[in-house]
Amino acid sequence: MSELILAIDQGTTGSTALVMDTRGATLGRSNVEFPQHYPKPGWVEHEPDDIWQSVVKAVGNALSAAGIKADRVAAIGITNQRETTLLWDRATLRPVHRAIVWQCRRTAEMCASIKAAGHEQHIRHTTGLVVDPYFSGTKIAWLLEHVAGARKRAEAGDLAFGTVDSYLVYRLTGGKAHVTDVSNASRTMLMNLEKLAWDDTMGSILGVPRAILPSIVGSAQKVGETRGVPGLPDGIPITGIAGDQQAALFGQTCFSVGDVKCTYGTGAFVLINTGSRVVRSRFGLLSTVGWKLGDQVVYALEGSAFIAGAAVQWLRDGLKLIKSAGEIEALARQVESSDGVMFVPALAGLGAPYWDPDARGTIYGLTRGSTAAHLARATLEGVAHEVSDLIQAMSDDLGAPVGRVRVDGGAAANDLLMQMQADLAGITVQRPKELETTARGAAMLAAVGAGLFASPQQAAGMSQTEHTFDVVMAPDRRDHHRRAWSDAIRRSRGTC
Repeated sequence: MSELILAIDQGTTGSTALVMDTRGATLGRSNVEFPQHYPKPGWVEHEPDDIWQSVVKAVGNALSAAGIKADRVAAIGITNQRETTLLWDRATLRPVHRAIVWQCRRTAEMCASIKAAGHEQHIRHTTGLVVDPYFSGTKIAWLLEHVAGARKRAEAGDLAFGTVDSYLVYRLTGGKAHVTDVSNASRTMLMNLEKLAWDDTMGSILGVPRAILPSIVGSAQKVGETRGVPGLPDGIPITGIAGDQQAALFGQTCFSVGDVKCTYGTGAFVLINTGSRVVRSRFGLLSTVGWKLGDQVVYALEGSAFIAGAAVQWLRDGLKLIKSAGEIEALARQVESSDGVMFVPALAGLGAPYWDPDARGTIYGLTRGSTAAHLARATLEGVAHEVSDLIQAMSDDLGAPVGRVRVDGGAAANDLLMQMQADLAGITVQRPKELETTARGAAMLAAVGAGLFASPQQAAGMSQTEHTFDVVMAPDRRDHHRRAWSDAIRRSRGTC
């Protein structure tokens, strides 16, 4: 019997496919990018067919790179950008509008109205989320309000809503399965976090009819089989689904309460395993579902910095300081410090623990002696400070220090950033051999769901630590940097 797993990692800027064996070895890999659309300031959209075609192409390329025939794939695992929202015709599979991406801020006024109506505390308690344009619920409401005829068709059951996992499963199964896993459902602002079911009151507040919602399923179970997919035979089971950050938590083998991971991608996302307990944050973190295996549910606390790798992209594309993102480390190493230059990368507002959509990116401390190298270093420090804020909030919520953080994502390859992270957070940073832990987590879930492993612990052999970054900065120096960062945050929020 074949024991190869196809992992699909559908991200914000592109889709990655990995062919892996049960030892964790990557046999074939491909990434296919697709266009981003910015129709208005603060608006971000994707063409759903661009997402689908990028997945199909990445899968074909990964199989080709591995020299493997598609019929050797035993199971498919999916992980995805989470809050991005799609609405499509059930019969034709055609979208009624572009996908509204998680970064999109178009529903800020709607969120303000929801808060003004007094729903904020109910939403926080029911869903574990804050009222913010980040999440899917207000994006669905916007589509139903602004797409001609959408609400009537939705109430009649002709339209289907889904986050990207749901859309991909629908396409992979030829429209046979309309599902989403609990981790993705927990990001919609429509699921009761404790009951793991759609909440009718939330549907009423947001004006979202139940008829368009997918069924909520576990993270490691068979949900359907391929049907009519270019390059794949019919009948391959889809057995693993998790949102990208939860998949990374699983892929980093954060199976015990208190285990923490940070993924450095477009944004930076920190999650801590809280076990079977829903922890209600006092410090602006989100309560969310990690995964559900059989009857066992694992919850997590999450904090998100909206801009991390995107700040480096801005230096590249906006300021033209570097030609590729990988150049930033060498540029930043040209100076021993940022020499007082501070950069708060609030280019899309601030997420946890501040939740300030009006905050703006702030650079200060410039002098005639400031150079591109100082700004590059300040950018990396800004990302590390953001993550340190999130780790501190988690420690405060749990009432115990965090001893280490496991890291992944493209920017985790930056040794300088990882050392800054260890020093500014005051904790050990552990980096795995392969940074695509998100896809690895999807593969591990699929392997468990397909019965190739009996437990997460058996699947843990698919992930290994490569390098550890220990704290070298003196505590008094760290305290100085953190005080300067707090001042910079106040400036970015206009509260100085």
